[in-house]
Amino acid sequence: MWGRKNRIKLAKTAATKAGVHAYIGRKLKKRMNRGIQQIRINAAARLNGTTYSKLMGDLKKRGIDLDRKVLAEIAVKHPEVFAKLVKA
Repeated sequence: MWGRKNRIKLAKTAATKAGVHAYIGRKLKKRMNRGIQQIRINAAARLNGTTYSKLMGDLKKRGIDLDRKVLAEIAVKHPEVFAKLVKA
């Protein structure tokens, strides 16, 4: 039905579009992960009597340089350590 020339052209177009979608997906993945990390930290902070913004401000004032990824990991897997971070 269709010739070889058209199939090659369609394959090139599909590969280009796939690359574009993959690029966008990598950026969206980072954005979604950051949001999830903030939600986890905020939930754990509220269990300990504070909010996300107050917690992050206090950590910065005290010179505790843990990034959000590590804080979210601690909040989920080690809540007792996270409670010590909040109260320290």
